[in-house]
Amino acid sequence: MSQLTIFADCNGNNALLNTQDTAQIAAELNKVNVRFEQWQATKTITADTSHEAIISAYNADIERLKQQGGYQTVDVISLAKGNPNAAELRAKFLFEHTHSEDEVRFFVKGQGLFYLHINDKIYQVLCQQGDLISVPELTPHWFDMGSDPEFTAIRLFNNTEGWVAQSTESEIAKQFPLLD
Repeated sequence: MSQLTIFADCNGNNALLNTQDTAQIAAELNKVNVRFEQWQATKTITADTSHEAIISAYNADIERLKQQGGYQTVDVISLAKGNPNAAELRAKFLFEHTHSEDEVRFFVKGQGLFYLHINDKIYQVLCQQGDLISVPELTPHWFDMGSDPEFTAIRLFNNTEGWVAQSTESEIAKQFPLLD
C-alpha cells in the first residue's frame, strides 16, 4: 500500500505525518508541486508482457502527461529479484541529487521509496504498483529500491539523454531509514 511519511529534515526518527490514504498523499504532495496519481492498465499485464505492450496498456495516461509536461522519451525499466548487481544499482540512487528535468516514474509492478527534500522537510513516499510520482526538476531527492529489488516502471523524460543526476554533496540521505 502506498504511504507518505513526512519528517523534519533534521530528525528522521519522528514523523510529522504518516498516511496510507492515497487522496491525502496526493493532496500533501500537491502542496509542494509533486504529482502523485494512480493509474489502471487498459490491458492485463503479466510477467511476460513486453515493454511495448506495457506502454500500450497505459498509453492514454502517458500521452496526457506527455502533452502536459512536454516529455519526449518514454521507456520501461525492469529489475528482477536476485539480480547480482542489486547492491551496486541500489547505491547509484541513495545519495541526495537533483535533475534538470522532472523525474517521472510509474510503478507497473513492485515498489520503490522516494525521499524528497523540500524546504525543511523530508517527504518519504512509498510508491507501489499503480502509483505515479513526478518529482519536479531541481528538487533534491534520493531513491531506495531495497536490498533485493523487483520492479517494473515506466519512465518519462524531457531530456532525450535520460537520467542525469547532479549531487547536492549533502549527507542527509544517510540520516533516514532505508526501504528494508
